[in-house]
Amino acid sequence: MVKAVAVLNSNEGACGTIYFAEEGDGSTTVTGSLSGLKSGLHGFHVHALGDTTNGCMSTGPHFNPAGKEHGAPEDENRHAGDLGNVIVGEDGTVNFKIVDKQIPLTGSNSIVGRAVVVHADPDDLGKGGHELSKSTGNAGGRVACGVIGLQG
Repeated sequence: MVKAVAVLNSNEGACGTIYFAEEGDGSTTVTGSLSGLKSGLHGFHVHALGDTTNGCMSTGPHFNPAGKEHGAPEDENRHAGDLGNVIVGEDGTVNFKIVDKQIPLTGSNSIVGRAVVVHADPDDLGKGGHELSKSTGNAGGRVACGVIGLQG
């Protein structure tokens, strides 16, 4: 089993740790805990670049090797990095588990070396009708991010 981890930080106090484990069936299990966020839904995505030289802004667009439109995790037409939303409680924390088949840790479309980003607002999953719905899910600013690295 291949494992990876991303430690998320921000200038706004949000932080957390996200773990990735590639399973034998080709799926990747993502588990994480985040804190310091406002309650409610927050877009959660893998972005194309593992570059944080300009904070979360330099992580580039959503990871999208197939050149598709933005969508929900269960949609056929979606960016590989579209992982939907995490639901933050009133205390500003969330623990979550996501299983996805489009974010491998090995091979030509590996997400290792890319970044995971938590957004300020809910991801409308490409269905909001906003001009950004089909590209970003209109999920707002980037409040925390971290580079995905291999774990021993």
